[in-house]
Amino acid sequence: MASVLVTGGAGYVGSVCCSELLARGHEVVVVDDLSTGHAAAIPTGAVFHKADIGDRRSIRELLSEHHFDWMFHFAAKALIPESVSNPGSFFDSNVASGIALLEEVRNANITNFVFSSSAAVYGNPRSTAIEEEHPLNPVNAYGESKLILERILRWYAEAYGWTVIAFRYFNASGATSSIGENHRPETHIIPLLLEVAAGEREYFEIFGSDYPTSDGTCVRDYVHVSDIAEAHLCALQARVRGMRVFNIGNGKGHSVREVCEAVEEIVGKQLQTKQGPRRVGDPAVLCASAGRLARELNWYPRITDLRHIIRTAWDWKVQRAKGNGATPEFSLQSRV
Repeated sequence: MASVLVTGGAGYVGSVCCSELLARGHEVVVVDDLSTGHAAAIPTGAVFHKADIGDRRSIRELLSEHHFDWMFHFAAKALIPESVSNPGSFFDSNVASGIALLEEVRNANITNFVFSSSAAVYGNPRSTAIEEEHPLNPVNAYGESKLILERILRWYAEAYGWTVIAFRYFNASGATSSIGENHRPETHIIPLLLEVAAGEREYFEIFGSDYPTSDGTCVRDYVHVSDIAEAHLCALQARVRGMRVFNIGNGKGHSVREVCEAVEEIVGKQLQTKQGPRRVGDPAVLCASAGRLARELNWYPRITDLRHIIRTAWDWKVQRAKGNGATPEFSLQSRV
């Protein structure tokens, strides 16, 4: 069994990954500053240290107290609109603090590193099924910050003999029985639509209707959060020398309007939507080719149907509302 240090383990994807690591018998230590994560999301059994990854003294002290076989690095700022309007904070948090973390990890002689990257590194794709060799041309500072750290990690792998696996996520979605998306502010389409369904939000705004897609709205590849976590478990068994990059996606895209219709089908209610302008930094289509991940790490997604993904998020929201004693304005029951 491995001892794994997880940065951002109080976040959405990070906490699900921690749960899966613990379920397989691994030891987990979480580092999170709780700026966007939630302490309640950290699973029982994980050791928690509240710290900023850029605080070298805190990270150094932690690394001196524990031996780690692997580092899983999830911590990052991730709101794309904010990255466009305030890029400096993204390069500070995702790149400068990332380098500080890498140096402390290097000094602690940890040589196995898994990096949570993003499909945003591709920018506006030239193909409908994006492979890892696709040109890298981010259109927002978030994607640029991820790409910069990928490039830095490649140098670390070459110079210091590290094993580095970078996972380029497409749209992480859905929920487990205990963990779902809980961002503040929320910017992701499925939880936003579910907020409309639950009466917590008046309407959902569709940004752009003139993209070169089948219905004019953006197309994205939605992959269940538990499948993303499973890819990280596969990484522990990988025989990788140097650095290797993998897409994590289902290989099938859905437009914004298609997602809206699927949510309406699940909740049994027509939702109020409004048409808005395009957002700066939004590519028209992002859809993965995950063939490399299947071939090399034997990873295959288990939850591939969009409605199934949405239903897991809805069920989690229903149970969370019940646990908080909320009385929704209509019966929160899945229809499919």
